[in-house]
Amino acid sequence: MTPLVLATLAYLVVTVSIGLYAARFVSNSKDYLVAGRGLPLYIAMATVFATWFGAETVLSVSATFVKDGLGGIPADPFGATFCLIFVAVFFARAFYRMDLLTIGDFYKKRYGKGVEVLTSVAVTITYLGWTSAQMTALGIVFNSLSGGAISLDAGIVIGALVVLVYTTFGGMWAVALTDLFQSVVIVIGLFYIAWLAAGMAGGFDAVLAHASQAGKFQFWPTGGSKEWWAFVAAWATLAIGSIPQQDVFQRVTSAKNERTAVRATLYGAIVYFLLAFVPIFIAYTAVQIDPKMVESVMKDEGREIQLLLPNLVLGHMPFFAQVMFFGALLSAILSTASGALLAPTALFTENVIKPLFGSMPDKRFLLLLRTVLVFFTAGVLIFALNNTSTMYEMIQNAYKVTLAGAFIPLVCGIYWHRATTQGALLAAVGGIAVWVTCEAFFAEATVPPQLVGLFASAAFIVLGSYAPQLIKDGRQTHAH
Repeated sequence: MTPLVLATLAYLVVTVSIGLYAARFVSNSKDYLVAGRGLPLYIAMATVFATWFGAETVLSVSATFVKDGLGGIPADPFGATFCLIFVAVFFARAFYRMDLLTIGDFYKKRYGKGVEVLTSVAVTITYLGWTSAQMTALGIVFNSLSGGAISLDAGIVIGALVVLVYTTFGGMWAVALTDLFQSVVIVIGLFYIAWLAAGMAGGFDAVLAHASQAGKFQFWPTGGSKEWWAFVAAWATLAIGSIPQQDVFQRVTSAKNERTAVRATLYGAIVYFLLAFVPIFIAYTAVQIDPKMVESVMKDEGREIQLLLPNLVLGHMPFFAQVMFFGALLSAILSTASGALLAPTALFTENVIKPLFGSMPDKRFLLLLRTVLVFFTAGVLIFALNNTSTMYEMIQNAYKVTLAGAFIPLVCGIYWHRATTQGALLAAVGGIAVWVTCEAFFAEATVPPQLVGLFASAAFIVLGSYAPQLIKDGRQTHAH
C-alpha cells in the first residue's frame, strides 16, 4: 500500500469520525433533516459552498473547459451560481418563514396532497443523476490512487459505503460539520495545486495567454438561433431547474434565522463562483505541461475525459501535492455526496412514504429516514454502475425534470395568489409530458425539449387556474 493511499485512508477516517461525532447532536427528525434550524452564518455558508462544489466542478467541468472552452460550460459554474443568487433573493425568506422540513411540504401547504406527491417524486428522481455523479467521481479517485488495481465500479461501491456510514447516523449535522472541515481542505488544496501547476506551465500569464489564443474564453454562442437556444437551455436547466431542490431548501432552512439564510446562500454563491475557476485553471495547465496526455484523454467521448486532472497530478506533481489534491478532491466529492443522499431521502420519506402510515412517533420516523437512506443509496449505485455519461452531463440531465415540472408551480405558489391546485397539477403533469414527448420525437428541434416543457408548464398553470375548477383547491396556507 503506497503512502498516498495511506494518506487518503487517513483522511477518510477523519471525515467519517467527524460525521459520526455529529450524531450526538441528533435527537429527533428536525435535527436530522435541518440541523435543528440552528446553523450560524459561517457553517451555513460552508454547507452551501461545499454541497455545490462537487465532483463535476473539479473533474468534469474543468475537463469540459479544456475541450470546449467557456462556451461549453454555461450550466456550471454560471447557471449554478445564478441558481443560488435567485434562491437568496427570491425564495430564501419564503422558505424560512414557512418553517417546513422539506420542499414537498411547501407544495402540500400551497396546493394539497396530489401536487405534493407528484413534485416530490419528480424531484427525488432528479437526485439519481446528481448523486450518481458524485459516486462516479469517488470511483475515479480510488481507481486512480490504486493505479487501476481497484476498478472504477469497485471504487464507486467503496465510496458509496463511506458516505452512507456517516450520513446515516449524523444526518444534516454530519453534512454541516464535514462540509465545514472539507471547505477548508478544498480551498487550501486547490490553491496550492494551482500555484504549483502555474510554475510548471510557465506562469499564470502564460497559461491565460495560451487559453486566450486557443479561443477558450469565447463564452457566447457563435452560431444561429439553434445554438443560442441550446446555450440558454443549458444555463436555465441548472439556474432554474435546481431551485426546487431539497438540498437547496435544506441549507436555507437549516440556518439559525432568516437573515442568516439569505446571507449564507448569497455568500456561498459568490465563493462558489470564484473557486470554480481554480480547477479549470489547473486543468488547462496540463495542455502545456503534458500535451500528449491531454490529447490521449480528450480522444475519449465518455467519462474518461474526467481523468485529466488526476492524471496530471499523479504524473507530474510531488507527493505532498498529490496528498493535497486528492484531499481537496475527496472533500469536494464527499461534501456533495452526503447532501445529495440526505436530500432525496428526506423528501421521499416525509412526503411520499410517511403519509401512507399516518401519524407515527418521531423516533420511528427517524428510523424510517435512515432505512430509506440505505435503499436510496442502493438505487444510486445501480444507476451509477450502468451510466457512461460524464458527471457534467448527468447533472444537466437530472435537472430537466424539475425545470419542466416543478419550477413553475413553485414560483407561482409564492408570487401568484391566483395559482390553484388544478393549475399546479396541469403544470407539473403537462410540463413533464411535453418535455418527454419532445425528447423522444423532437430532440433535434431548434428549441431544446426542456425549455418547451418549461413554457408548456407556464401555460398550463395559467390555463388551469383560470378555467372552471374541476379539482378542489387544496391549499392550507398562503405563501407571501
